[in-house]
Amino acid sequence: MKRYLKVIRLFWTAAISTELEYRLNFIIATITSLGNLVGSVFSLFLFYRQDYTFSGWSWEAALIVLGIFTLLQGFSASFLAPNLNRIVRHVQEGTLDFILLKPIRSQFWLSTHTLSPWGIPDLIFGCIIIIYAGQRLGLGIQNYLLSLFPLFCGLVILYSLWFILGSTTIWFVKIYNVTEVLRGLLEAGRYPIVAYPAAYRVFFTFVVPVAFLTTVPAQVLLGESSLTWLIGAVFLAGFLFFVSTWFWRFALRFYTSASS
Repeated sequence: MKRYLKVIRLFWTAAISTELEYRLNFIIATITSLGNLVGSVFSLFLFYRQDYTFSGWSWEAALIVLGIFTLLQGFSASFLAPNLNRIVRHVQEGTLDFILLKPIRSQFWLSTHTLSPWGIPDLIFGCIIIIYAGQRLGLGIQNYLLSLFPLFCGLVILYSLWFILGSTTIWFVKIYNVTEVLRGLLEAGRYPIVAYPAAYRVFFTFVVPVAFLTTVPAQVLLGESSLTWLIGAVFLAGFLFFVSTWFWRFALRFYTSASS
């Protein structure tokens, strides 16, 4: 474990040093994130402006869901997109060969090699929204601490789905459109799951588990989640992470290296 932590520190130190050469990009990313956030809050406001509420969700509770969704966007921009989208390039250019020869797990290398600071604004804005809505609802520190575990499960679920899709590049090479489809489906997480018709709720719970990414952590934070949903989140996170690891090893059996 110490060796892997040391590798992460080296990876991220080099990545941040490289990215900070283009500091204007951070300002642009901040403005873009702020604009997206304003648009999201405004779209949510359109539902609530005439005393309409999602069943069982007040304005502040819905804001918490939006805040968690914004956190996930920041996590994706900082960790997932800069790493997992490069799997396609490694396969196309044959540089995956060098990664497989390194004395470290290839999945770990591909998942942690790069850190992008451009997702930090979303992480900050997401925390601000959650804290603001929590104060309006009178939530205590224990609520925030309890929500960390299901939020972590949501991050693992999101990572696993993204990595499974990234692994399919071994066969299909170009999967950018597939990841964009996943991004589009995950956009549903900006609202509580009860905002959708029954058929969509089933789809966003059992097919594409959007509900476990934002709604379940929000319910735990609000003190309204049942133990069944929490156990389901833990099981799903562990299962999908196992599948992502197994699927990557399975995909490598079909990988034809650049030197063969």
